[in-house]
Amino acid sequence: MLNNAVSIDHYLLSGQRAHLVGIGGVSMCPLAEVLRTMGLAVQGSDASESGAVERLRSLGIPVSIGHNAENLGDCDFVVRTAAVHDNNPEIAGAIARGIPVYERAQAWGALMRQYPNALCVAGTHGKTTTTSMCTHIFMAAEADPTVMIGGTLPLLHSGYRVGKGDSIILESCEYCNSFLSFFPTVAVILNVEADHLDFFKDLDDIKQSFRSFAERTPETGFVIVNADNQNAIDALTGLDRPTLTFGLDHPADCTAVHLGESSGRPEFDVAIRGEVYAHVILQVYGKHNILNALAAAAAAYVLGLPGKAVEEGLGSFSGAGRRFERKGIYNGAEIYDDYAHHPDELHALLTTAKGLGRKRLIVAFQPHTYSRTAKLFDRFVEELKLADVAVLAEIYAAREQNTEGISAADLCAKLPGSTYCSTLDKVANRLRELAQPGDLILTVGAGDIYRAGEKLLQKE
Repeated sequence: MLNNAVSIDHYLLSGQRAHLVGIGGVSMCPLAEVLRTMGLAVQGSDASESGAVERLRSLGIPVSIGHNAENLGDCDFVVRTAAVHDNNPEIAGAIARGIPVYERAQAWGALMRQYPNALCVAGTHGKTTTTSMCTHIFMAAEADPTVMIGGTLPLLHSGYRVGKGDSIILESCEYCNSFLSFFPTVAVILNVEADHLDFFKDLDDIKQSFRSFAERTPETGFVIVNADNQNAIDALTGLDRPTLTFGLDHPADCTAVHLGESSGRPEFDVAIRGEVYAHVILQVYGKHNILNALAAAAAAYVLGLPGKAVEEGLGSFSGAGRRFERKGIYNGAEIYDDYAHHPDELHALLTTAKGLGRKRLIVAFQPHTYSRTAKLFDRFVEELKLADVAVLAEIYAAREQNTEGISAADLCAKLPGSTYCSTLDKVANRLRELAQPGDLILTVGAGDIYRAGEKLLQKE
């Protein structure tokens, strides 16, 4: 909090004027729409024009391009996205004028308290996919949910929707303890691993954060946790909230039985406490996605949705944007893109890809942040060895400066036969040289590595 002496709830009333800094962001656009439907006057600013900005203007929400203190006008309060810092002229201007400034997570946290059902999906990885699966299930149940996802879901043609039902579904991130501003009635914890070590002290600090998140559920709510992830189980030991576990390798309340394949796709019964709840045929592959599906099914179960909605919703889910997303074919090689940026995500992705039986697995990987690359260096090397051929793009800095003195070339030095490329153009050219019929080429990372695959396809 900056200068906000009172809770944001005080301002979430019809007639109040909200100014959103970074209004074009993935979780700010739906926030603007929800506030508008509540009767608030909403305005905002963003760094550049975008489809999201155009949509907001079409709804009558004025958006200024560029940040200037004059954009504040006569607003009553300000909400900022995580990418906007204290030195932003609008934030500085608000503080100077005594206008309270709130974080995006605080606004969403206050809003979700107005929904009887607040389903929050957390975890080191798998959040976007599982939140998307939950959305498919709720849409199949005609529950008309409000949704906020950290990626694009083809079903929604965006990363969010504003519904009129009694449920809100949110991807919930632990970074900077953001999700501790939320008020879940159902909290899903997919996994707990060492990540975001530029903010958290260590794994124990991360476990405590997830425990605090779980403790935000009411006594009448539910915590859904992965029985196969020991860190998640450790984090919740002794938790005094109703808990439902899911898993494949350890005893769990919700599991997959009669697990097999249908035309190569995972097929199984979702059994909850010994009784079959739904029969599912997935369109996505890998053990990690079976676990994601079980988590989504468990959430639907505790919220009273019928098994038929789980069957239909999971059966129609073909993946979220940048989650093993097929991009095209170049010289007989299939090109896919994935957002994986943690060693555990890499392991799940590459083992799944290896199991698809292609001639070679070629991985173009762009590490995400210097701190993560340095602290998990050996793990990244271990997982990248799963590729038949590795191409290393330079580290995507995101929010950081290179105080670690590290480069993707350091990873390349530990991977025999790999290639280091200092630019995305060089990555695309190297992939062009490598591509052969029968290959599977993956562009992988949370930055802009997907552009290398797009550049490759433009040359076809």
